[in-house]
This record gives sequence, structure tokens and C-alpha cells, in this order.
Amino acid sequence: MVSRTRVDTYTARNRRQTFREDPAPEPTRFTSAAIKAAPAPRPENPPAPFGDLSKAEVVELCGVSRDILPGQSGSSAEQRRAGIRMLFHHLATLPGNTWQERWETSGFNDVNAPSVTILGRPEVRYHSSCLTSALKMAFSLRIIQPSVPGFRANKFTDYAEPFRIIQKDPRLDEFFKTVDAQPHLHLVHRQRAKFDVTCALTTQGIALEHLTPSALLHYSLENKRLGLTPGAINNTTRFAALGAWEILHRMGHFPPGTAPTLRMFIYSGQYTVEELVDRYGIRNAGVRQLLIDYLVRRRADTDYITIEGLSRNLASLFWAAIERINPNQQNLELSSDVYDQWRAELQYQQRDRTKQRKGAASILLAVRGLYVDLHSWAIAEPERWAQWVAPCPIMPRDLKGFGKRRREINRRMADRTRIRQPLLPVLVQHVEARYEHLTSLLEAATPVPLGASFVHQGRSYSRTDSRDDRRRATIFSDPSVRVIDHGTGETIHVTMAEDAAFWEWAAVEILRHSGIRIEELCELTHLSIRQYQRPNGEIIALLVIAPSKSERERVIPMSADLFHAVAQIVRRQTRNARTIPLISRYDPHEKTWSEPMPFLLQRQLGTVRGVMAAGTVLNMLTRTCREIGETNPAFAKFTPHDFRRLFATDVVNGGLPIHIGAALLGHLNLQTTQGYVAVFAEDIIKHYQDYLNHRRSLRPEGEYIDVPPGEWEEFEEHFDKRKVELGSCARPYGSPCQHEHACIRCPMLQVNPKMLPRLAALEKDLLLRRKRAEEEQWLGEIEGIDLTLTFLRTKQADAARLKRRPPVDLGLPYPRSRCT
Repeated sequence: MVSRTRVDTYTARNRRQTFREDPAPEPTRFTSAAIKAAPAPRPENPPAPFGDLSKAEVVELCGVSRDILPGQSGSSAEQRRAGIRMLFHHLATLPGNTWQERWETSGFNDVNAPSVTILGRPEVRYHSSCLTSALKMAFSLRIIQPSVPGFRANKFTDYAEPFRIIQKDPRLDEFFKTVDAQPHLHLVHRQRAKFDVTCALTTQGIALEHLTPSALLHYSLENKRLGLTPGAINNTTRFAALGAWEILHRMGHFPPGTAPTLRMFIYSGQYTVEELVDRYGIRNAGVRQLLIDYLVRRRADTDYITIEGLSRNLASLFWAAIERINPNQQNLELSSDVYDQWRAELQYQQRDRTKQRKGAASILLAVRGLYVDLHSWAIAEPERWAQWVAPCPIMPRDLKGFGKRRREINRRMADRTRIRQPLLPVLVQHVEARYEHLTSLLEAATPVPLGASFVHQGRSYSRTDSRDDRRRATIFSDPSVRVIDHGTGETIHVTMAEDAAFWEWAAVEILRHSGIRIEELCELTHLSIRQYQRPNGEIIALLVIAPSKSERERVIPMSADLFHAVAQIVRRQTRNARTIPLISRYDPHEKTWSEPMPFLLQRQLGTVRGVMAAGTVLNMLTRTCREIGETNPAFAKFTPHDFRRLFATDVVNGGLPIHIGAALLGHLNLQTTQGYVAVFAEDIIKHYQDYLNHRRSLRPEGEYIDVPPGEWEEFEEHFDKRKVELGSCARPYGSPCQHEHACIRCPMLQVNPKMLPRLAALEKDLLLRRKRAEEEQWLGEIEGIDLTLTFLRTKQADAARLKRRPPVDLGLPYPRSRCT
């Protein structure tokens, strides 16, 4: 069993973990990675730009501080010397032979270390800056090697550039030049990449040539574990050195074969089948091996996410629960008591026993599939599977109602689609209006000078004029735009808001016009756009959907609206004569990284460029639906899959053959497509009227002639002749009475409940006649009377039943004369 000691990592599929003061014994839990997170070993010749100063006197350190930064002002040098005297005089009072030993006993190197500024006098403001400047020099001269928390406890306004100057390292100079040559990175992200590298070198006591992938990975995970990632305020789910890793890889600093992004070592990747089973601590070695062999056999014909769910159902929810109920269970033959206890426990969630489990039927199906598969496999390979064959405890009656529940789910989904279809135009209009408003606001605000006011669409705004705005305006050719809305006082980051509005608009347009799945949307690349030339020369734009759920590629002809949305994405990605970058995408379901490809939904977020995740689109829709719901309480929440169901309903109800709709949606079974389609009452009436019109068109024209007056009078007279003493006759038009008006015996007679007394009189008369026939021995008469009595009593019962059921008003419309 491979050990997976967990370091605090966070993805969309695992929970955030709290900080542990005691580090894990194994530096990383990513056993599938080619490298392990570990600090760099101390080199034989540690970097010392001004020689070994580990035991230098304070006076000597003050002398060195004059020459470390050429061109510095006299006040800065004096400030640094004052800080050196305060800091090192304090360290000199602590035990140790070197400044490093004294630093480690000072408490400034601990996990919750304070800043060295506490050594200054609070009433003297410049003491803090003096101490910080002195500590920066001590770190840069390699007099002290701090830990990551000891370093980050102190706030340096500028550390990377002085560190580079002092080191005089050509490799480090080259790295800084490469960082400055990255046009897609903003200044703050370039500075962060420089800071990450210099901080890693400082805390590990190495030069850049000794910074290995393992060392940089260790630095990133340590920052995340301690919650000290630069730029991640109150956020312990961010990782440091993401941009620095990519730049070092692009420089060729890392060995050949190293992954181009640090995230490839952060995400765990696929577990092996053994690891999937061993997560749940099964004690029975035989059953453990059986489940491993079973999942390996099933792995060949299914995907990873299915195997992961199957391992959870069989190993955790089934056998681990059986071992808790009966620790001595050695095989799959369960007693009725054990099975009943397991069924009872399965009805509730493991973590919260007050919540009832909704998917218990799927777990039962998985367990029953295990028993059935073992039965069938044992015939072909008895030496491998026969010893585990046992009667399946899950009887067909235990799964009774599964089909009904599935139909109920389909009914709810169809009802959900019916509710959201009339709301879709509202959502589309809101998303389009917001994107158009922010686009025009960005265009109007960009040429406005900082601090100046302007009016846009009747509202008054002004550009922000902070120190950061002025600094960015002098550095960047297209700095980000922020404005203040005078009406609300709100500060709007227009550049960021416009970018988010565009991607939400693009996602909604593609989803609703193509019906693709959300993971297929995230996997779209520039290569997905194709064209097809018809025999008549017409060019058809096509959208090629890569295999996803059904593992089958399909092609969707693009409508004008869909092509417009895709073209706008390509235009945005290729503006300023750029090409779409090739990046790798992490698949959260398969837990694998793709090859570098020109993904359409890629964005620059901080120091790294990544592909938009499915959760991001869901969060965008949730936020928008919440905004609409503030003014429209009847508005419902949309999810990305709702657009797929709405698309299926629209194309099928619009007349597209269902098998063509199934091909567009990527369904292998027409019943799956039928389950996506919500049929509306209007569609039923329309299609039925079309059916009747089609039937009429097939009949001969001669049958559609005007009815002569005589024939119409005969038709009306037929209904008058159907009225008889006891009720009405239901014989069809144009047919004579086949029973010679012997109505009591006729099945076509419909007795009026008001005629029950008359039926009683007829019954009394028939009984008197039968008595006379018995006296006279008229046997033929007796047989006829008995038959008539049977029919009469049947009609009496029918009339009595109708009398007990009074007429019900169905609310049908009445003629106007009656309504008034």
C-alpha cells in the first residue's frame, strides 16, 4: 500500500485543510509526480557575495553596508547602519556562536514569528524602517538564512531588486531580464515572480543554479501550508511561484522533461485502483484483493470517474459498512440480519445520520452488479472468481420502484425546463445588456485623464486617481481602468468587470445555441472550428466537439448566432496580432493534464494563464440569476446543463427529427434525448392538428362535398329515433336496430337513472309471468324470461351506479347566452 501523507492542497474536489504546525513526514502526497517537494540541499560553497560574515562584528557589518548598493543616498546608508546596530546588538545578547544560531533562538524564525520592528521604540517612527532595511541587508548578504514564516513576518517594500544587485549572479540577472520581457504579465505579477524566486533562494540558502524543481515546489507548498502565499490575503488555497516556475521552465533552467507548470505537481492526478480501495481501510485482505481485481477488470471498459464512484460504492458504502456491522465477515455470503442492518444504515448519510440518502438505489445496483458479474465470470474463469460466488442478498423486490423514481426525475427535469424556457430571454437580455454597457463604459473611460469626470449614458463618472493608478499609467501602455460612479459612490474596476461580462456572455451564447456540455465548452480549442463546402459551393461553419462523456466526436453546424459568439472569442484572444497561446488544461473528472493546445476559454489570471473551469461558469450564472432575482422574484436559477435541455426541447419541438437531435447532443440512445425534451401543451395541439390535416389531405376529394338538405335532416332525425322509453340507444348513424327493438336485452341501451321505478315494475311483471309459465309448464317461455331478467337486472345495477355518481361540472365553457 502506497502511503499518501496529505499536505494542505485544495482543488475543486477536495476540502480545504487547516494548517498543521507539525509538518508532514513526507514532503508531498503527490506520489504520481516525477519530483518530490524537498528543500534544496546545502551546497558545498554557500553563496556569500561579501564573504563569510556569520561571525562578523557589528562594526564590520556597518562598514559593509556602505558598499552593498552603489548609488544609494547617505540617509539610506545611515538608516541601514542604525538598524544594524539595533538588530545585531539584540542578537548578540542571545546564545550562539554565529548570527544564524542566535537568529534561530531569537523567536524571529518561528512559525508565528513577530516582525523585527518590535525591537524599535514605538514613539520613534523611523525605527521600523531602519530595522527592516537592516534585516533586508542581513538576508541579502547571507548572514542569516530565515525560514519561510520568519522571512514573511517582515514586510519589505522592495526586496527582489536589491537582492539581485547584491548577489552579482549572472543567472539571476538573466532571470530578471526574462521576467521583464513577458508582455502578458502586469507589473505586479512580474514583481511577484521575482519575489518568489528571491524568497526561495533566501530561505533555502542557495544560488539560482541550485534552485531545482523540487526546491521550488517545496517553497510553494510551504507558503500554501502556512497561509503565506504572496498576494493571497486571507486565502489559504493559493499557491506561490506559479509564474516563476513557467518562466524558469521557458528559460531552460529546469532539466528536460520537467512539467511546464507547477500545477501539474499540485493536483494529485489519478489514483491507482489499489489506492482507490485502500482509502477506506478494508481489513479483510481477501475481499480487498477481490475488489481490486474486480475494479481492474471493469477499468478496461469505463472511464476514471466511473471507477472512482464504483470504488466508493463497493469499498466504502458496502464492504467497509459490512465490516463495521460484522467484523468477522469473511466472504460475500451475508446473513439476513447483517443485510437488513446494512440496508437500514444505507438509508442515511454517513456524516450526518439525520439526513436521508437520495441515491441509495444506485448503490444497491452497484452491489448487485458485483454479485452478478462474479456469477458470470466464474463460469469462464472458475479458478479466479468461483471462490467468491455467493447468493446475491439484493432481491429484485429491493429495487422495486427504481424505474418509477427515474420517471419522477425525468418529470421534474421536464418541469424545470418548462419553467426556464420563458425565462431564458430575460437572462440573455440581462447578460447582453451588461456586457454592452461595460464595453461602452470602458471605451468611454479609457481616454479620460486620471481624476477627470465624464458622463456616459446619462450617468456621471470619474477616473480614479490613486498612487497605484498614476504608477501604472507611467509603466503600462494600456493600464487597467477604474471609475467612480457619482450616483452610488461605487468604485468599478471596469477592465475586470468587462472581461468577466464578456466571458459570461460568450458562455451563455455558446451553451444555448449548441447544446454542448459544460466540460465540452471548456475543452473547445481553436482547432474545433472547421468548415465544410457543400457541392453547390456554400461554406458551412462547423464546431467539432471533442469526445467527452460518450467518447465519440461529433460535429455541430454553427448557426449565425453561434458563429458570432465563437468569432468574438477568437477575436479577443488574437487581438494585438497575437496568436492563441498553447496551454495545458487540467481535467477535474479524469484528473489528467491535456497536451498544450490553443483553448478558446483561456484567461490570464495573475501570473499564470489557465482555462476557465466549469465551476467558474456556474458561479457566473448564479451571480447573474441572483441579480435578476432582486428585481424579479419569480426568476429561477440557471445551471449550464439547463441550456442543453432547452436546446434539445427547442430543436425537437421545432420539427427536427429526434435522431438528428440525438446526433447533435451526442446521445447514443434516442430515449436519452427523449428524456431531455420537455413537451409543451401548445406543441401537442399543433402536432396533432398537423396530423389531422395530413390525414385529410390523403382522403379522396370526392368525400369532401357539401351535405344536401335531405341528408342533413336524415342525420338529425337519427338522434330523435334513438330516444326510447327507458333512455337512449347508442347505435351508430345509418344502422338499423338489430334486436327488433327488444331494448331490455340490447347492449346498446343506455338506461336513464330516472327510469329505475319503471325497471322495477318490469321486473315485477316478468316474475309474475314466470310464475304463470311454471304453472303451465311452458319451459321455452321460462328460459326466455330468465334471460330477459338477467339483462334487466344488469341494467338496473348500471343505472343505480350512475345515480350514486352525480354529474360533475368540469368547468367547460358555456354558450354566451347561458353565461349572461
